[in-house]
Amino acid sequence: MKIFSGIQPTGAKHLGNYSGGFRQYAATQEQGEAFFCVVDLHSITNPHDPQDLRERTLDLAALMFATGLDPERSTVFVQSHVTAHAEAAWLLSAVTSYGQLGRMTQFKDKAEQQEFVSAGLFTYPVLMAGDILLYQTDIVPIGDDQRQHLELSRDVAERFNSRFGETFTVPRGVYPESGARVMDLQQPGNKMSTTGGNPQGTIYLLDPPEVVRKKVKTAVTDSGREIVHDLNEKVGISNLIEIMTVASGESIAEVEKRFQGAGYGQFKSEVADAVVALLEPIQGRYRELREDTAELERMLARGAAKSREAAAPTLEKMYDRMGFTRPKGV
Repeated sequence: MKIFSGIQPTGAKHLGNYSGGFRQYAATQEQGEAFFCVVDLHSITNPHDPQDLRERTLDLAALMFATGLDPERSTVFVQSHVTAHAEAAWLLSAVTSYGQLGRMTQFKDKAEQQEFVSAGLFTYPVLMAGDILLYQTDIVPIGDDQRQHLELSRDVAERFNSRFGETFTVPRGVYPESGARVMDLQQPGNKMSTTGGNPQGTIYLLDPPEVVRKKVKTAVTDSGREIVHDLNEKVGISNLIEIMTVASGESIAEVEKRFQGAGYGQFKSEVADAVVALLEPIQGRYRELREDTAELERMLARGAAKSREAAAPTLEKMYDRMGFTRPKGV
């Protein structure tokens, strides 16, 4: 089984990224041949600072390893280090419709918030499709907010296969059963966000323990005292229950049973303790990796070399089936 997923090096990563991404990566790497990517090419679709992009790329790579990815089991690399991704995106743009891209919810939401809307912001779902399809991916562990983009990748694969012959495996998404959308602690109607979110309502993976505890203890709750999961009437407590499932590994039902009869204060305190316990080893490993930048870069270089080798046959097949001549004897 082939596995692929990627995450952008934009913004400080938070508990929602862990729930929808990092923890899934670590779990699925045991199931087959896994490729996990820092998708830095996606990050330039919005205005960015070049030095910040360099640092965040290394920060994110360190977090990917710190949250459980094993370089002996998984291939971890930076997207721009494997040029096949950019080439595949251009080829796949020929089988992706303008209408499909225009219907992307994330594009419409972001475009409304910006004066300058880059063409890259419009077309980056095609790059994402190339990321996935290059590795003949069977499963893609992602958060719930990426469903629409994965469906586009599936459509693109099927259209290419129909027009040019069977070339790609059509991937399927794997989504977390709970905690797929960890919401803002202060505005539980909104999900935690790496960019443009509310810092006081967002638990960042590198937050110190005292900051985590303060954020959880001041989280917005609902009327009553019952610790029950009800997305209509108790959105604040439901979010804290979801966070507890992420931190403790329990199911929603198990959390509800354990805290039956407890008040909000006790529940918040134990959620905070569970999150701190989850993050402590992650933060320790992250610091070790960032202190040895040379070794981190060597790990990424090894991943890039393996990814180039793995992606090359699919890219060559794409060029061939679309009718391109290829250099001989070089």
